[in-house]
Amino acid sequence: MAHQVIYAETKPFHRSINMKTNGIVVGIISASLLLGGCSTTINKQQSGAATGALLGAVLGYGLGKGHKHKNLAVMLGAAFGAVAGDRIGAQLDEKDRLLAGENLQISLESTTDGATSTWNNPNTGHSGSTSPTKTVVASDGTPCREFTTEIVVGGETHQGYGTACRQADGSWKIMN
Repeated sequence: MAHQVIYAETKPFHRSINMKTNGIVVGIISASLLLGGCSTTINKQQSGAATGALLGAVLGYGLGKGHKHKNLAVMLGAAFGAVAGDRIGAQLDEKDRLLAGENLQISLESTTDGATSTWNNPNTGHSGSTSPTKTVVASDGTPCREFTTEIVVGGETHQGYGTACRQADGSWKIMN
């Protein structure tokens, strides 16, 4: 079974909502890439919607933190995430998910900071890229990398960023 990759935004919370929206879209894609391949009974749209709802709720919680209507922000985030995830999940096929997930792992493992690795599915026309931007070592000695990612689905470009750390088995996990 593939390792689950979960998107986590590492930039300060005061960034614009537009950046957060782009980030959640990439998070939805990243999570659905791996989650969608783990089940034979859930279709890609359902997987994308579920992943999007979860990530949207997390985003809503972050945006509503300290506000008296935090629960409303969580519910709206989940609803927005489910709709976005359903839409993206409907467009990505299994090959797209495999190519994007493989590209992310290979890029984090072997691409130098500032360089870009790309993927393209000629059957769907979907494509994407990953660019590690900074390599750091965590306090426990684990190598970690900040990265940007871009996915083109249905002619629309979605961008995001995150930090991933190498796991004991050699895979890369996007950290919270």
